[in-house]
Amino acid sequence: QVQLVESGGGLVQPGGSLRLSCAASGFTFRNYAMSWHRQAPGNERELVASISSAGGSTNYANSVKGRFTISRDNAKNTVYLQMNSLRPEDTAVYYCNRRIGGRTSNDWGQGTQVTVSS
Repeated sequence: QVQLVESGGGLVQPGGSLRLSCAASGFTFRNYAMSWHRQAPGNERELVASISSAGGSTNYANSVKGRFTISRDNAKNTVYLQMNSLRPEDTAVYYCNRRIGGRTSNDWGQGTQVTVSS
């Protein structure tokens, strides 16, 4: 079955950086676009960034554009989110997702907590 395991979260000061990883299994990773989402307490889950199956096309939410970079390694079945210039409003649980037909699927990992605070 599809399994997505996120890691790399933690506590970081404003202006700092983190790199999240999502290890995928149970499907042919290179055939699917992937995405990162986040959910802060009291908020709906929002799309942060997406990447095409071969990695040649990426898209970002306006709130993270220029600060976050999504990438993937199809040989390692892993998608990454490099987060720079972090802000307190980036605090959330971050999830990766397998995209199906250009849409968010019901395939979620357990998430990884990112807390930006001084």
